[in-house]
Amino acid sequence: MKTSQDRILTTHVGSLPRPAELRRLLVAKDKGEPYDKAELERLTRQAVFDIVRRQAETGVDIINDGEMSKPGYSTYVADRLSGFAGHEPAKPRLDTREHPNFMAAYERMTGANIARRSVCVGPIAVQDRGPLAQDLANLRDALAEVGAVEGFMTAASPGLVPVFQNNRYYPSHEAYVEAIAAAMQQEYEAIVAAGFVLQLDCPDLALSRHTVFAHLSLADFRKVITTHVEALNHAVRDLPADRMRMHICWASTQGPHHNDVPLKDIVDIVLQGRPQAVSFPGANPRHAHEWKVWKDVKLPDGKIIIPGVIDSTSNFVEHPELVADRIMQYAGAVGRENVIAGVDCGFGTFAGRMQVDTKIVWMKLAALAEGAKLASAQLW
Repeated sequence: MKTSQDRILTTHVGSLPRPAELRRLLVAKDKGEPYDKAELERLTRQAVFDIVRRQAETGVDIINDGEMSKPGYSTYVADRLSGFAGHEPAKPRLDTREHPNFMAAYERMTGANIARRSVCVGPIAVQDRGPLAQDLANLRDALAEVGAVEGFMTAASPGLVPVFQNNRYYPSHEAYVEAIAAAMQQEYEAIVAAGFVLQLDCPDLALSRHTVFAHLSLADFRKVITTHVEALNHAVRDLPADRMRMHICWASTQGPHHNDVPLKDIVDIVLQGRPQAVSFPGANPRHAHEWKVWKDVKLPDGKIIIPGVIDSTSNFVEHPELVADRIMQYAGAVGRENVIAGVDCGFGTFAGRMQVDTKIVWMKLAALAEGAKLASAQLW
């Protein structure tokens, strides 16, 4: 994994805005409606080439395919693994269930999150390697046309899948997570074998505190996410730590977020994950102050952090000087070489929902790149 050796490198979390026609086909496929498979594949490949080129032109260093092929960053696995069927709508989040007027207005603005949430009803195993092979080929070919520092590809972690796909088959939550880990191992290894950095999406380590595990005490929640990290570590046991990064967050959506578990209450468990880098939100109003946590936490040898220094839910465009200030705070806490500047979360985590205007997304990413330049001038 490339790190910030002579300047602050930049990256993002994974999902980026999809073209309108591609979004339409992805949503149709996800809803089980008729769609043109060949056209979906053509539009996906073209979108990957376009999004890779746009990232490079904007000044993002470590780039990916924007998750162009995925209807949802966590729900796509139901198309690749056996054992899933049907749909169970999500329950309201702890912080928004008492605010129906806000949620109604939010859905009118962004589009309701209509992503299919399949249910586990049978044994989990890899059933279709084709979509991953296409993703790898598309990103490889697109990167060959630009001068990016490095490429990465995202994959759902074992603990994330149960947050979106309920279990109706395995005898326990632990057994379910272990089965997912065993099945997803092939995807993790294939991404690294293709020469990309593997990003394991692990929002479950934070957001599930105010969703599926809201009924648990903090102590019991910590036990659950410890099992998630252990399952993740087992699934990537044969992969080099420096070819992996992991992302945690408290949901890529607007809302009060006043029930979010504090970073200080989970950071020790998160740092037990094998991946070298940890990506997390650091710009939104509920977590921007938590850069101070890193002054008190000893970063394990070899670990680096990818704090979000621009918000992924707001249409405000951060000033580059603010971005630089945020980078400087983290660099002062853990050392400049241990920081890569990132984004709080994805800009297109589900194809059917869009909360930041596409043009503004690119303005925000340009501010990220410019802020990193300003910070680098002060740090080197």
